[in-house]
Amino acid sequence: MAEKRRKASRASAGYVRKLPSGRWQASHVYEGKRYSIGTFDAKIDADKQLRDRLVAAETHKWSPELAEAATAAKAVRSQSLAEYADTWLTTNRNRRGEPLRPRTVDEYRRLLGGPLATLAAMPLSKITAQTVDAWYDEQSRTGKLTQASRAYSLLSTILGHAVDREALGKGAANPCRVRGAQSARTGRKVVPPTDAQLDAILEAIAPRFRALVYLAAEGGLRYGEATDLRRSDVEVERDESGAVARVLVSVSHAVVKVGGKFVSGPTKTSAGVRAVYVYGDAAEAIAAHLAEHVGRFGDPLLFPAPGDETGTRHLSQSTFHTPWWSSAREAAGRPDMPFHALRHRAGTAYAQQGATIAETMARLGHSSAAVAMRYQHATDRDAELAARMAKRPAR
Repeated sequence: MAEKRRKASRASAGYVRKLPSGRWQASHVYEGKRYSIGTFDAKIDADKQLRDRLVAAETHKWSPELAEAATAAKAVRSQSLAEYADTWLTTNRNRRGEPLRPRTVDEYRRLLGGPLATLAAMPLSKITAQTVDAWYDEQSRTGKLTQASRAYSLLSTILGHAVDREALGKGAANPCRVRGAQSARTGRKVVPPTDAQLDAILEAIAPRFRALVYLAAEGGLRYGEATDLRRSDVEVERDESGAVARVLVSVSHAVVKVGGKFVSGPTKTSAGVRAVYVYGDAAEAIAAHLAEHVGRFGDPLLFPAPGDETGTRHLSQSTFHTPWWSSAREAAGRPDMPFHALRHRAGTAYAQQGATIAETMARLGHSSAAVAMRYQHATDRDAELAARMAKRPAR
């Protein structure tokens, strides 16, 4: 008798009824609320699904919360990579817990709309290891290995985020498994200028940009850091005779161009906040620039856009490149040299004076020794250094 009551109790929690269309609808009550299971062509199918649901509910393998989570996960898996990435870009945090920088977001969107465009249109559930392999093979054949590597790294990060949240399915693995893809590079190396080449650039560059070249070549500032400097960021120190002794440059912010607009904000990394001393010709050039080209009222930019007398409009790199930087590097016989090579020159020269890795990192604003090492280049001092290390001098 007790067994009959138990079965009746379970049966009373579920319902199967025939609809006017001739199909059969199954539903059940859970904690006082009715939940639909679905409609079926045959009653036997409706009965089976009802039994399965009641057993799952009794064994805690089904609940409204679990069902809602499963539905949400299914919806995420049906999202395209582009849709998932859009949410990821706005909610993701870097390793310091900060939102992604505007310039970083802009670059990621460029990669998603460029080399990743074919994958970005696909549902997450359709992106397999074979799909990624084929995509990367196609990208690497273009010869743009550096861009392919950056795109692959972004893809791996986004899909890793999806795996952690089971958006690709429970137990799914990251489909990005191409060996060496994140470290592949096109192979073009940045070669810093020699002292003679730097002298030629300083001679050829327009006087109003000579201090900018010095700030990069001796101070080690990035272009966005130097062009976001304001009068209050630079302090000229003089000796008793009034001559320039040194200049102190406080780097605490930088400008980036996002969506065609200049955005002034924090430095590239927290290590970028630093104080940089500059001496000699560089210090004199910076002091002269302040006196001749920077307004005395307010807190104007050191290097505003051409024609801007208010000192509020930033100098874009493309505007500076042509004609000023382009003609100056041509005069030095280095038409291949990017402006960033001046910063490499600063790192190399500083290290040659005996600076440790930690000191070089601090001066250039690097957050890791590996990055700092990339800014130290071999020079033609081999004979001099070899002679110094010899136990006995050559006769």
